[in-house]
Amino acid sequence: MELTYSDYLHLDQLLALQQPRSQPPEHDEMLFIIVHQVYELWFKLMLHELEKVQVDLREHRVYESISTFKRLRTIMKVAVEQVDIVETLTPMSFNSFRDRLETASGFQSVQFRELEFILGYKRAEMLRFHPPGSPAYERLLQRLHQPSVVEAFYDFLAHCGIEIPEELRTRDRTLPTIPHPNLQEGMLRLYKTRPDIEILFEMMTDFDEGLQEWRYRHIKLVERTIGSKRGTGGSLGVEFLKKSLFLPVFPDLWAIRHQL
Repeated sequence: MELTYSDYLHLDQLLALQQPRSQPPEHDEMLFIIVHQVYELWFKLMLHELEKVQVDLREHRVYESISTFKRLRTIMKVAVEQVDIVETLTPMSFNSFRDRLETASGFQSVQFRELEFILGYKRAEMLRFHPPGSPAYERLLQRLHQPSVVEAFYDFLAHCGIEIPEELRTRDRTLPTIPHPNLQEGMLRLYKTRPDIEILFEMMTDFDEGLQEWRYRHIKLVERTIGSKRGTGGSLGVEFLKKSLFLPVFPDLWAIRHQL
């Protein structure tokens, strides 16, 4: 039998995964399910691309890194635009099926937490929202102890002749990324003397900005939909989400902007 488009993409299985729980059916629950399933697919692709860019950075593949960060930035643009679709869901239409979510919450998205960890925004306390020993817990524990994209970036800078401060090399890998003035001095020099690396730095900043933009849109979406209420499943809602707002992935790239 010849391979078909449907077989290759497993469309029968994929299109059977949208199963609203409201009875009688609430029209907008289908939109809610599909949008969040699509987000999880984008998260999966971003993790795939970030694992590649870690290798490219460590091996000093400048143009491959530029290409991958360009793709990541484009994915983030699509993720931001998807918020426009979710915002067609009014608070009243969401409340018509919200109780069907029971204890389910986007706060439980393991892949998004993996994204945060691989990008260096590590918080060991986030593991407490998953049962110890569960597949989700083990995945996050592994990501927590693995090198982040920022650490791969340090390897890239070292290859360019930038001395990486010892405190950055030896610090606890399970802690969030911190900026360092000595690192910024070397990065500034590369910015001004290596046009190819300047392009890479700009692509990394573009992606970083896109992630911050998505966080902002997501927070405003939650705020306009449920206000100051806690999220489904007792998740911490808007005030918790605001803590991560405008936290850069690459703080040193932002710190040198005024010197360029």
